[in-house]
Amino acid sequence: MDEVEVVVAHSERATLRVGDVFLKVDADQARLDVEVEAMALVPVPTPEVLWRKPPVLAIAAVPGTALGRLGEPSTASPAAWAATGAAIRKLHDAPLPPWPSRGKGLDALTADLDAECEQLVTNGVLPADLVTRNRRVAETALRPWTPRFTHGDLQITHVFVDGDEVTGIIDWSEAGGGDALFDLATLTLGHEDRLGDVVAGYGTDVDLDLDVIRAWWSLRSLLVIRWLVEHGFDPFAPGCEVDVLRSRM
Repeated sequence: MDEVEVVVAHSERATLRVGDVFLKVDADQARLDVEVEAMALVPVPTPEVLWRKPPVLAIAAVPGTALGRLGEPSTASPAAWAATGAAIRKLHDAPLPPWPSRGKGLDALTADLDAECEQLVTNGVLPADLVTRNRRVAETALRPWTPRFTHGDLQITHVFVDGDEVTGIIDWSEAGGGDALFDLATLTLGHEDRLGDVVAGYGTDVDLDLDVIRAWWSLRSLLVIRWLVEHGFDPFAPGCEVDVLRSRM
């Protein structure tokens, strides 16, 4: 019997690994529904679904290693990052999925950001000048966008590569119609030096506003810091969300 590894666990969901099988337990069945449907639709490599018995989804491990980890230098080659950009472009060019977006609209997103910034300052989580500066930077991302088929949570640990090839993209529970630049920003959060490689693979035939991507770095970080702290994660670790905000100063 292989050991059981707890990959992530908090009050909303948990992921366990047993050998080459991942077991995802989620209190929100809609998230698992989206994950299964998205993996069946997207034109990029995804894990194989082995079985599903709510609230558990079993998927096979994908070959290769994660593109990197937040807070650590990525050892993946520039070609691997470019290949990731090309895979994301295929996703964004795919037809929109049939389900409503799980993301929030512009007005709700703006309201959430304002409320979160107030809480971060009022509760003494972050200095006021750091929050104010990054709220100003984040403003650039708060504009209308044309919805694309997006992953919705394209963290660097969700992309697996073998050499210079993408072998699998995991964790599709937030997939839906969204801002393509949010995916690119989430992938490169804390790895700004790799943005050029990703853009090279994505393609220069489309207008990618790099200022909007940088704005999403601030916006995403401001929105998730309190949640991360409350769920046992450390956004203050070197290279993580708080350092991303400090780099905007």
